[in-house]
Amino acid sequence: MNWFNDVLTALLDAVQSVDPVLRTLLAGVGIFLETSVLVGLIVPGDTIVIVAATAVDSPVEYAALVAVVILGALGGESVGFALGRFFGPKIRHSRLGRRIGEHNWRRAENYVDRRGGIAVFVSRFLPVLHSLVPLTVGMSTMRYRRFIAWTAPACVLWAFAYVTVGAVAAGSYRELAQQLHWAGYVFVGVIALFLVAVVVGKKLLERSEARHWARPGDGDANTIEDAEERPAE
Repeated sequence: MNWFNDVLTALLDAVQSVDPVLRTLLAGVGIFLETSVLVGLIVPGDTIVIVAATAVDSPVEYAALVAVVILGALGGESVGFALGRFFGPKIRHSRLGRRIGEHNWRRAENYVDRRGGIAVFVSRFLPVLHSLVPLTVGMSTMRYRRFIAWTAPACVLWAFAYVTVGAVAAGSYRELAQQLHWAGYVFVGVIALFLVAVVVGKKLLERSEARHWARPGDGDANTIEDAEERPAE
């Protein structure tokens, strides 16, 4: 199993060889795009953040990465809100907006109407809605100050979770790599357990919140349609 450790070490070293400032900025840009309307459906911001976190080797780098990721997430959410405030209807009826699906737009509207600030917080952890809710809130009567007050804690929680898991997984591996042939499994196991927890958590959130975005005749309320699989009209 030494070959696996060798490959993993090479990959982690490659990430760590990138200038710390550059990789931190890339993570911030990645999460900014991931939280921006529509773009967030195709940019894997969570993956970019975890990869960047594997290179963290000091408390200063950890704090800097968390701070930049939080700022990137808040920036993306704010852009989504502003676009909704000024161009919401045009975006919704554009080619890209139609690709999202009217069903998902209605669910985002229902959710914001019924849950208000709670919808803003929870949607940060839900697929599809995490990109649609900021735009939908921008089209609503909710003020930006209230919006940012609800989304900021969610962005902070998200940033700490993803940066921490990447840093812990890589740090544990580096400590064990010289003593254990199967140290690579520790790295993979930490990441895998976290991702499984994320998937399960999102499913539970969807199930518990579904009644707030569903209306009679909307169909299965427990799932949000995957916008990436919908063909463009």
